[in-house]
Amino acid sequence: MASFVPKAARWVEGRQGLLPRIQNALRQETAPLAWFHCASLGEFEQGRPLMEAYAAQFPQHKIVLTFFSPSGYEVRQNWPGAAYVFYLPLDTAANARAFLDAVRPRLAVFVKYEFWYYYLTELHNRQIPTISVSAIFRPEQNFFRPWGGFFKRILGRFTHIFTQNDESVRLLQQVGLTQASKAGDTRFDTVVRTAAAPPRPLPIVEAFVQDRAPVFIIGSSWPEDLPVLSPLLQQYQQQLRFIVAPHEISETNLRLVEQALPGQVVRYSQADAATVGQSRVLLMDNVGLLSQLYRFGQYAYIGGAFGKGLHNTLEAAAFGLPLFFGPTYGKFQEAQDLVALNCAFPVQQPSDLLRSFAYLYHDESARLRVLDDSLEYVHQSSGATDRIMRWLKGNVVNQ
Repeated sequence: MASFVPKAARWVEGRQGLLPRIQNALRQETAPLAWFHCASLGEFEQGRPLMEAYAAQFPQHKIVLTFFSPSGYEVRQNWPGAAYVFYLPLDTAANARAFLDAVRPRLAVFVKYEFWYYYLTELHNRQIPTISVSAIFRPEQNFFRPWGGFFKRILGRFTHIFTQNDESVRLLQQVGLTQASKAGDTRFDTVVRTAAAPPRPLPIVEAFVQDRAPVFIIGSSWPEDLPVLSPLLQQYQQQLRFIVAPHEISETNLRLVEQALPGQVVRYSQADAATVGQSRVLLMDNVGLLSQLYRFGQYAYIGGAFGKGLHNTLEAAAFGLPLFFGPTYGKFQEAQDLVALNCAFPVQQPSDLLRSFAYLYHDESARLRVLDDSLEYVHQSSGATDRIMRWLKGNVVNQ
């Protein structure tokens, strides 16, 4: 079956002969090692500021980074911040023992949702300090159900759990897990730093927005997002410029965007700075630029919330953009916060998007209020990395 599903095939292929490769790679290593585990690319970005801060604070240590998903490993397998990058072997008792024998970590850090029973049990038995960072919990999760004793015991293996919000701490305390505190979401630290950094030169994009028309950024869109976006683009195509960055870059997805958003569309790879301004829609057919694009925008739609779940809203919020997205956002604390602040506007149908956008487009003072409130929220929510590092220095690393 895996051969018919490319991602599953890569997942299987990446684990063939994995433990011997890890053992061989680490056999001669003598430096202290810290193990960071991320499920995928999103969790990597969540853990990245902490990894970078750890490396800066303890330059004599080396980082071992593992991923569960191909989408994280394939993009970040050569990330220079880690000395070693591997897939995580499957969670079995034998694999956990063999992996920890090879790595011998001074510290283990699991980002957000990764709770592997055998790994956590073996770490606990070996008394290796183990923390969870940027974790978030909800009452309906198995940890808090009457039958959830097994799952609660998994969480009990952590030395400390750093949560995104106070509600998560309360839930843990209600089931007797007291080794938890609110640190916040480390992604805020990343987006604040990105927004403050010198901008990356992007001549094509700069030429596209040169006439200073308002720019609407569509980030990480899925095919399910296109029906709600198409009427907005058709109505405002002459007043706005649109930059569209699909979540998955494939010829099929690019053509779907071109069909759903008719008009003067040009692909980024085919655009020329001298003529790109003649188009109204710039279609990004590459990866890695989205976080840099939001600085050109006045509004942003974030994809994914008509499907499996909302993508990163913080990258756009860090530039003060009013946000629009679909209805599936309840698992994302920052999205809930931005909606409560009237800085983000969930939509279920095209008329919702048209109405919410028109309110901001025709009232500049309302858009500027969103800008101020978004920036204040993002900056006040930053600092999780420093809080976790202070705990590590006081409780783990220097002992």
